[in-house]
Amino acid sequence: MPDGFPFGDPQQMANMLRQFADMMSAQPGPATGGQAPPSSGMNWEMARDVARQLVAQQGDPSVPVSDYAKVEEALRLADLWLDQATDLPSGVHTAQAWSRSEWIERTMESWKQLCDPLTSRTVQSMGQNLPEEMRSVAGPLLGMIQQMGGMMVVRQAGQAIGELSREVVGSTDIGLPLAGEGHAALLPSGVERFSEGLEVPREEVRLYLAAREAAVHRLYSHVPWLRSHVSRLVHEYADGMSFDVSGLEDRLGEIDLTNPEALQEVLGGAGGEGLFQPEDTPQQKAALGRLETTLALIEGWVSTVVSSAVSQRLPQADALAEATRRRRATGGPAEHTFAALVGLELRPRRLREASALWSALEEARGVEGRDAVWQHPDLMPTGEDLDDPDAFVRGSESVDFDISSLTEEAPGQKKDEEPGDDEPGTGRGEDA
Repeated sequence: MPDGFPFGDPQQMANMLRQFADMMSAQPGPATGGQAPPSSGMNWEMARDVARQLVAQQGDPSVPVSDYAKVEEALRLADLWLDQATDLPSGVHTAQAWSRSEWIERTMESWKQLCDPLTSRTVQSMGQNLPEEMRSVAGPLLGMIQQMGGMMVVRQAGQAIGELSREVVGSTDIGLPLAGEGHAALLPSGVERFSEGLEVPREEVRLYLAAREAAVHRLYSHVPWLRSHVSRLVHEYADGMSFDVSGLEDRLGEIDLTNPEALQEVLGGAGGEGLFQPEDTPQQKAALGRLETTLALIEGWVSTVVSSAVSQRLPQADALAEATRRRRATGGPAEHTFAALVGLELRPRRLREASALWSALEEARGVEGRDAVWQHPDLMPTGEDLDDPDAFVRGSESVDFDISSLTEEAPGQKKDEEPGDDEPGTGRGEDA
């Protein structure tokens, strides 16, 4: 028996793990019948069921016909306004109003793709980062720990997504069309919540948020490399994750196997305070920096285009823009909870700098020249360019832009493929 092993008797450790598995298998499952996560990954059906159950408990009435018509009309009208603010054509194919439950159903596949690398990495660490003496004693039971941990992580993710549905206003709140390109939507309940305290007419709020929704769909519909680039940056961030297990041995010795809530707190931590805490690594920080720059550029472009489209049409446009900036900069309680669970905040921290860069580029090269920067990832501004937008604008004057390439797919290129293997900015000095 290795010196210093905290449980004394290895058989005691094995018995504890078996008892843990028996207890978890006896816990009531979700609507899917409590199936175990598939061997290929996390059980996101369970997350969806948990999110739906939470929404149902809090009350989620169907969208009235009158509200549906108002949202559809706002999305169509705001999309027309954008024609004068950007050369990118409309990307809206369907315009709908959703309840919170519908938002969960329509966006869950995107949440799965976005979060699976992060949650899977966390669960893998439950075995990979255990001390060597503990791995040798636990043996095959480590797989059981990972399975049970995966169930806990997915349940918590589902709860966080359910709470997040109370705060979102549409399908693009995080700068990504969660229901797929072209499927624009607003949640009347979210629009109402956004309006609270603003003293702005509801119709004006709805039109402003509709313009933002439509703008994101224009961008992703006509920049075919963008979605896969954001996804790759999330994967890079997950690959760089490392976990602090310094307190693992002591806390495992204190687990009360008769208390499910205590077990969940120790293993997962509802607020991210469990056994497996992500640590900052150089790789993780670099990937996070690139991701935050990309999100800031997306959000900055959307803000610039929407401001141009609505400034002469909505009297309270400036107040709505500032409310949106504050909301994106700080996030709500549910967003913070979700970020703690998956280990990532999808927030554009340098929004003002990105907006200033797009405005400067438009002033120097016009709307067409501004939008043409999106035609290839290598043309995109970097984090350093946000520090000195004037230098980026001067440098762009030597580049020959062709806006038509943005509205057509490259030969042999699928919509979700990037035109090259290079990261945006890698040839222009982005920090690694």
